[in-house]
Formats: sequence, C-alpha cells, structure tokens
Amino acid sequence: MLTRRFALAAVLLISPHLSPALAQEKLQDKLNVVATFSILADLVKNVGGDRVEVKSLVGPNGDAHVYQPTPNDAKTVSDAKLVFVNGLGFEGWMARLVKASGTKAAMVTATKGVKPRKMDEGGHVEADPHAWQSVVNAKTYVGNIYDALVAADPAGKSTYQANASAYITKLEALDVQVRAAVAAIPADRRKIITTHDAFGYFGAAYGVAFIAPQGVSTESEVSARDVAKIITQIKKQKIPAVFLENVTDERLLKRIADESGARVGGTLYSDALTDEKGVAPTYLDMMRHNVKQLAEALTS
Repeated sequence: MLTRRFALAAVLLISPHLSPALAQEKLQDKLNVVATFSILADLVKNVGGDRVEVKSLVGPNGDAHVYQPTPNDAKTVSDAKLVFVNGLGFEGWMARLVKASGTKAAMVTATKGVKPRKMDEGGHVEADPHAWQSVVNAKTYVGNIYDALVAADPAGKSTYQANASAYITKLEALDVQVRAAVAAIPADRRKIITTHDAFGYFGAAYGVAFIAPQGVSTESEVSARDVAKIITQIKKQKIPAVFLENVTDERLLKRIADESGARVGGTLYSDALTDEKGVAPTYLDMMRHNVKQLAEALTS
C-alpha cells in the first residue's frame, strides 16, 4: 500500500517536469504552415483549428507591400509543410524568399478563383490584390485553404470540413451585417477618402465609393497634383470624411482633411490585423470595426 502511494507521489512530483516535453511533442504533431500576412493567417487558423500551427511572416499592423524578409523568415518557410500566399501581386518579395529558403513546401494561392479587379497603378494596369475586403471573396479563400489542408493532412478532413463550414456560416452572417449597415447610410454620402486604394473590393461589393491619393500599393508616391485634385474633388462632391489606415503614414491624409474641411472619420484596417489587445485581432473583428467606423462617420 505504501509502495503504491509512494509511486503515485513520485508521478505527481515529476509530471510537471514532463509537461513541457509533452507539450512540445504535441506541437510537433501539428501541421506546420506559414501564411504571408496576418489576415490570411487568421483565415487559415479558423479552418485548421487545433490540427495546424500557423506562423505569419508579416505580423499585426505590418505592411506587406513594403515588407523586407529576414533570414529567420527563410528558415520559417523552409520548415513549413504548406505556405499560403494571397497572390495577385500582393507579396512581391515572396519569390525571392522562397528561392532563398530552398523550401519544398506546397505553395497555396488563397485567391484562386477570385475575379480580380483591375487598377491603374502609376499608368500600368495591375490586379488589385486586396480581395479579402469582400466577405464573399473571403469564402473563396476558405475553400482554397480547406482544399490545401485536406491534401496535406487527409486524416484531418472531418475536422477541417467542420471548421470551414462553421466559419463560412459566420462569414455569411457578417456579409448580411455589412450590407445592412451600408444600406442605412444615405446613398449620396457613401463616399470617402482613404490613404491607399485598398478598399476597391469592399466598394464594389457593398456600394461605397473609395478615393485614394495612393494607388494599390503603399509604395506608390503621391504627387502634389494628385493631392490638389483630391482636395478639389472633396469640396466639389462634398465628401464627408477621410479615413486613416493602420499600415500607412497618417500625415498625408490629415493634410488633405485640413485643407478640404472633411472630417477625419477614424482608422480603417486594410492590409493587417491588430494584435490581441487591439480592436481588430481577427478578420471578423476587422470587418465589423471598419463598417462601424464608416457608418458612424457617414451618417453623423
């Protein structure tokens, strides 16, 4: 009896020392995947659930347009089983990183099947990469993520299917919520200025006109002539608000607001989520926050 009690006590004493190793073993059993930026990483997490370990190359509030990969990023990509990219020219640095990493990971383009919008970027027609700004497109992302995870981990199919189905239900409810919020805004007030042209898909899907001094990429330079044209346009069309973004320099937009008389409506989240303490730590939170900001600024 005493021997049994001693043995039990010994197990209880040493078990805390075993838990880190067991936790590491459990972590290693997960599918190791990489996503290029925080919004895409969140979508992958929602489909993958507990079966995947997701690392994001560009973190919260990071600007993927101007990101510079590090040697550590090359190792992260090298170790991955799957690498999820947005595509449509969003990650211009990714090809170099993949080559440097020597990875054998399968590359998954999350925008496969999305009909791209065309944009004028400095006199060149290019695809607009910000497809996630339409919730309907986000459902396409989820389908592509699901297919890739099942191909890499067939044993997890039922889990991925259940996760994807539950998340699509949330996306459909979000789409209804966004449409209702925009519908409540008077039609002649559904026009705003943003820092760079990241909301074209949102505008096309929900009927809001977005005007930006920068092009599709935050790398674009803004000329004094462009700024003057926008200020004239704001005054002529009586555009009620200008919005900042979490990935761009706010000084330009504040200058436009000061010179045009439009109010600064707040911060929109375009290319990146916030960290857990911020207002937009997930894709669902980001979209709800953005439409709330728009509704408050354009109906007041």
